Amino acid sequence: MGAITLSKVEKWFGDVQVIKGVDLEIRDGEFVVFVGPSGCGKSTLLRMIGGLEDTSRGAMLIDGVDVTDHPPAKRGLTMVFQSYALYPHMSVRENMGFSLKTAGAPAAEIAEKVEAAAAVLKLEPYLDRRPKDLSGGQRQRVAIGRSIVRAPTAFLFDEPLSNLDAALRVEMRYEIAKLHQSLDTTMIYVTHDQVEAMTLADRIVVLEFGKIAQVGTPRELYETPANLFVAQFIGSPKMNVMPCTTDAGRYRLSAGRGGVFSGDRPAVQLGIRPEHITPGAPGTGACDGRVDVVEYLGADTLLVLDCGPEGRVTVRVIGDTDLTPGDAVGLSFNPDRLSFFDTDGLAIR
Repeated sequence: MGAITLSKVEKWFGDVQVIKGVDLEIRDGEFVVFVGPSGCGKSTLLRMIGGLEDTSRGAMLIDGVDVTDHPPAKRGLTMVFQSYALYPHMSVRENMGFSLKTAGAPAAEIAEKVEAAAAVLKLEPYLDRRPKDLSGGQRQRVAIGRSIVRAPTAFLFDEPLSNLDAALRVEMRYEIAKLHQSLDTTMIYVTHDQVEAMTLADRIVVLEFGKIAQVGTPRELYETPANLFVAQFIGSPKMNVMPCTTDAGRYRLSAGRGGVFSGDRPAVQLGIRPEHITPGAPGTGACDGRVDVVEYLGADTLLVLDCGPEGRVTVRVIGDTDLTPGDAVGLSFNPDRLSFFDTDGLAIR
């Protein structure tokens, strides 16, 4: 079991409050990812769950048991950090089994659990090597294996892939996803990388200034953001946002062009993802722009346009395009993919 409940959790450093009354239910076996900008409190919250930071106010429960005042060793959790923290003088086998050895486990039990974890992580050929003889990805797998042998209630990952290059990050993302499927154990993962969050998570927790801005599946956060912050934080390139007015069941941009609006209160900003905009002839669609930059990415191309009062707008087109910098373009919006926001930045449904 690995259900974790946070109830009105707060963290204060002197007079500074960094976690501001967080309520969160993490289900047994769920993969939850904390994301947010630097300084939002995601690593602090993870460390509070692990017991490495004390909880100033509120309650922390694991499987219904209040562990708010329990030390890390009594919580049944294990952490995997950005730093591998392997003992350089020990072999992979010794590193993975060290926690069991210090706990007094029999040698046969240690060997069995290390072999089983090595099989899951494909580390069998490296069990007798030292950390210096391993790649970065292999070292991170050893660090994860060291946690697996303890059979924890939940895994806590604090930006574990930040030290790896792009290719290794992709490989390790796959390894961690497969690990979650095979172990079916609760995992909480902190990252600043949206791709990691979107591809790994069952649910994503978006944090802003120590508060939860929104919790939901990757699809929910991408397609129906709760506010302007989530709309522009989730997604790369980020959602285009431009000023608008609404009345009589319609929205209008600066040139007076627009479309249908069915919100229950006035909107002051319109949001739309780059892939939901279609370039066409000038004078068509919701607004016009002039191409500033063309970014060819192979499978698709990003067009960055100067749209005057609407600001800078990014458009994603499939494959290549004949458009070049300086071309005038009309932009048509998919009416089913528009987001609207009120004066407080809250989404209008």
